Amino acid sequence: MAKLGILGAGISGLSAAQLLKNKFETEILEKNSFPGGIARTKDVNNIPYHLVGGHCFNSKYPEVLDFVFNNILPLSEWRKIKRKSKIKFHNQEIDYPIEFSVKQIYKFDKELALKIVADFLNASDNLKYANLEEWFVKKFGKALAEEYFIPYNTKIWNNKPSEMSHLWVEDKLPVPNKHSFFESLIENSQDTMPHAEFFYPISNNQNTFIDALAKKLNIEYNYKVNSISRDIKRNQWLINNEKYYDLIICTLPLKEIPFILENTPEYVKTAGEKLKYNKVSNILWKNRHTDKTWTYIPEKDSLFHRYIHIGAYLNPLQPYSISEVVGEHSWDEMKSSGEKDNFLLEPLDCNTSDYAYVIFDENYNHSTSVIKNYLQERAFHILGRFGEWQYYNMDVCIKKAMDLSRILDCF
Repeated sequence: MAKLGILGAGISGLSAAQLLKNKFETEILEKNSFPGGIARTKDVNNIPYHLVGGHCFNSKYPEVLDFVFNNILPLSEWRKIKRKSKIKFHNQEIDYPIEFSVKQIYKFDKELALKIVADFLNASDNLKYANLEEWFVKKFGKALAEEYFIPYNTKIWNNKPSEMSHLWVEDKLPVPNKHSFFESLIENSQDTMPHAEFFYPISNNQNTFIDALAKKLNIEYNYKVNSISRDIKRNQWLINNEKYYDLIICTLPLKEIPFILENTPEYVKTAGEKLKYNKVSNILWKNRHTDKTWTYIPEKDSLFHRYIHIGAYLNPLQPYSISEVVGEHSWDEMKSSGEKDNFLLEPLDCNTSDYAYVIFDENYNHSTSVIKNYLQERAFHILGRFGEWQYYNMDVCIKKAMDLSRILDCF
């Protein structure tokens, strides 16, 4: 039986291992002492503190749902939650998504609401976009783009949308056509994206799913990969000059791979140096209790770009939220900003991630293509949010693992 080495025990690596463990002698190498990657939660007062984003599960892919519910954690172990998200907009609170909330905007700013309607219905979309800002304008009209999408995305990417690619946005936003937009003006239209409803473990902790995904897998923890080379004589991959594998699946950041893969040419390393990403800082708060799941904050007077109301994921509901901001920010800075909102009562814990979100800037397409083409020529398989340098939700990570497993199943 061929030996498969999987670098990284995040959602992608764990999924690939579960799918391929009967086909290969499989081993996962994980730098941390636990599985789950950025989806792992920290227990604070019996509350699952999500350190990087608010990870929850659902999918538009039936095969992903079947895999999770039939092979990993039964549907009976999940609770379905209705997404109830709000947007802080012009000192008001309106429903998400904003394009279906024009009637609410009309109640406090009639002129803006009329402008949104006129711009949306007159927007011209030729399916060609120079950048992310142009994508927003062509999809939603100038008023919504300037009032919400551009300022909000400037905050969450710490980058101007005019200097970013639009490619990440597919399937991430509900994009209405003119008919559904018009219907929202006379009816109560709602978000129809896959995550309009989502699943969360009845244990009240995302780690229940992660631990189930890691069950019965051969994982070596506290193992940092420093070098990867190819032993030509043995026709195998060699990790840290000590571990041999016939095949490699690498979920390590694409940006780092050229520097740990031996004999990588300088032009590939240069491409890696140009790839950018954002860290995320956040605080777990005790709050004034809410059944909302998210609050999005485009306003410039708030440091944070969103609240993740993790207490609303739990049963019974708990009064806890996570305030999130892109970049590296101190406890004092975040605490000071959060205390301006009387909804947030008591800060409990804080975290700053390393990798959180890749940046789709002007270098993205060229740099990722250079690295991926080089690795593909060497049958070096990459996988996952950071391995593929994409903005993948948890379910897409699983779907990509399933796609790759079908390819490797023919090995």
